[in-house]
Amino acid sequence: MENIINILAEQYADNFSSKEDELSYAVAEKTLQTHPHAHLQSSHLQGKFLEMISSLLQPARILEIGTFTGFSALCLAKGLQQDGQLHTIELRQEDADISQENFDRSALKKKIHLHVGDAHKIIPTLNETWDIVFIDADKTGYIDYYELILPLVKQNGLIIADNVLFHGDVLDEIIKGKSAKAIHAFNEHIKKDNRVEQVLLTVRDGLLLIRKL
Repeated sequence: MENIINILAEQYADNFSSKEDELSYAVAEKTLQTHPHAHLQSSHLQGKFLEMISSLLQPARILEIGTFTGFSALCLAKGLQQDGQLHTIELRQEDADISQENFDRSALKKKIHLHVGDAHKIIPTLNETWDIVFIDADKTGYIDYYELILPLVKQNGLIIADNVLFHGDVLDEIIKGKSAKAIHAFNEHIKKDNRVEQVLLTVRDGLLLIRKL
C-alpha cells in the first residue's frame, strides 16, 4: 500500500489547520521540490501537529532522532521554554548541511543543536533528560532507540514515533519487507511495555504517542 490516508480528507484537514510560519513553509516546499527523497519529510499537517504538542507541553529539552532537512525540528522548537534547547541528530552529512543552513535562518537558531553521526553513539554523550523525543530515523533501529532514550525521558515525558503505519504495510496479513516488519515489532514492543501508555494516531503515515509513566 502506498497511501492509506484519504487524500481529500488530508487536504481538508490541512485547509482547516493553522499554517506554519514563513520559514518552516519555505523549508518544506524547497525540500519537496528539490530533494530526491522528499517523501521522507513530515507533511505540513504533521508539522503543525508537532508544533502544537510542543507548545502545549512547553518543554525544556527536546531530542529529535532523524533531522532530514530540518522542517520537523523547526516546528518542535516553536514550543520550547525561553531557555529551552532542542538537540537533533542526522546520520547523513549532506542532509545535515542543508538543515544547518535552514536553522541558521531561524530566530530560534541558538536553541537548536545539530549533531551529525550515529544516534546510538551520540545520545549517551548529551547528558540530558528529555521532555519530548521525536523518532523519525531508520525503522530497523526504532526499538534500540526507544530502549536507549526511555530511561532519559522525564516522568510524563512524551516520545513520538513517526511512520508507525509504514505506508499501510503493517496492515497486511503477512507483513513483508525489513522496515515494515521492524515497525510492526516496534508497535508490539510498545504495546507490551508497562512503563508507558500510548495512542496510535492515523495522521499521515501514523504517529505513536508514548507517555512515560
